[in-house]
Amino acid sequence: MTAPTFEPRNNQYAQRVRESFALQGAMQTLGARLGLLAPGAVDIELDWAAALTQQHGFLHAGMVAAALDSACGYAAFTLMPAEAEVLTIEFKINLLAPARGERFRMEGRVLKPGRTITVCEGRAYALHADGEKLVATMGCTLMAVTGREDVQARPQPDLNG
Repeated sequence: MTAPTFEPRNNQYAQRVRESFALQGAMQTLGARLGLLAPGAVDIELDWAAALTQQHGFLHAGMVAAALDSACGYAAFTLMPAEAEVLTIEFKINLLAPARGERFRMEGRVLKPGRTITVCEGRAYALHADGEKLVATMGCTLMAVTGREDVQARPQPDLNG
């Protein structure tokens, strides 16, 4: 999926995305990793794992949605100013085919950046030795949040020690 060319409002966008992504326990649980990282475009990649499947062995729709939401969120985040954080305010997912693959790529692309609201599109692909298959699409709306301590990205306390 190609994306329009955007200029980031913060030259440190890539570092900010990497640091924020590292704080996401949900993405760590999925074994997800960042792939493409560019202004207005982020890919998240993950491998098939039995712990992430539903009863038929397909990647669970909730896992697909979570990774697509993060891909869209970080795509939007790449275009936000340094003082902003990002929160999803709405998404819709279309599950097009069973998510059966060895690996998966979730693509988030900004369609329309705004000062407060950004609209993104996501696509999930199942990857096989013989190619890839589109398994889901997402429409996602995100909000730039500034000046709120309750949404600042920061490490969580260690509750085990």
